[in-house]
Amino acid sequence: MKILVTGGAGFIGSHVVDAYVAAGHEVHVLDDLSSGRRENVNPAATLHVADLRQPRVADLVRALKPEVINHHAAQVSVSVSVREPAADASVNVLGLLHLLQGVEPGSLARFVFASSGGTVYGEPSTLPATEALPFDPRTPYGIAKATSEWYLRFASERLGFVPVCLRYANVYGPRQSPHGEAGVVAIFSLRLRQGQPCTIFGDGEHVRDYVYVGDVARASVLALGVRQPLAVNIATGVGTTTNDLYARLAVAAAVRTAALHAPERPGDLRASILDPSLADRRLGWVPQITLDRGLEATYASFDHD
Repeated sequence: MKILVTGGAGFIGSHVVDAYVAAGHEVHVLDDLSSGRRENVNPAATLHVADLRQPRVADLVRALKPEVINHHAAQVSVSVSVREPAADASVNVLGLLHLLQGVEPGSLARFVFASSGGTVYGEPSTLPATEALPFDPRTPYGIAKATSEWYLRFASERLGFVPVCLRYANVYGPRQSPHGEAGVVAIFSLRLRQGQPCTIFGDGEHVRDYVYVGDVARASVLALGVRQPLAVNIATGVGTTTNDLYARLAVAAAVRTAALHAPERPGDLRASILDPSLADRRLGWVPQITLDRGLEATYASFDHD
């Protein structure tokens, strides 16, 4: 199949590209390289450098005529979305619309969308969160992801494709950037590798569901076989506090130094854990990499950074 992966030079997207190439597909990558890295792009894929915020992206989609669009390009920081909601929406909502404007009716089989189970549900009273919960986003980032799912539902009926929304938990692993505000595993890994102290925002008892990027990429491959509209959580169903996460990474790094603490950041949810059982039933997807194994692989990947 001919597949266009947006954000395919970035963290998750580049792993998705690798998985599609390994499965024998023709892969095209759309990335503006603002945070993605050219060296992340699989040599068997074709890179197109373009900014989703520019309407000419529709012309690229129209020219390529992909059978599948896998949309991972995004502004990924929740705290940035709180500070700059218009900038967040320009990428995470308008960027999607520019892609859809290039899709001709009947030309696209599937649209796989990287959504966010960690933000579209808000702070549900019961955990782990299931797909039956209504949207209740509390940040512009979550609002943009929820809005995008609705736009895809609307567009799929007009353009004739199957929308597959993968609602990610907190994805971590090799190639994640340690230089932004998102990606605590990468940030901690680099600082531990450099012998620098790590900072935990708040009391460290915030809970997240950490899922390894290799498992996440496998979900995008399985999504190619979906024949009906689908939205599923891609997660482990297990919560880990930031304090425990740091302790596990410190073991991987053979470091005994305690983390520092700073005030809590605006927009951070107290707890987010997702139920992945529907992904098992509908996709045949279950997480395979344990947290300790994934943290070891992530820390080791910073050996040469």
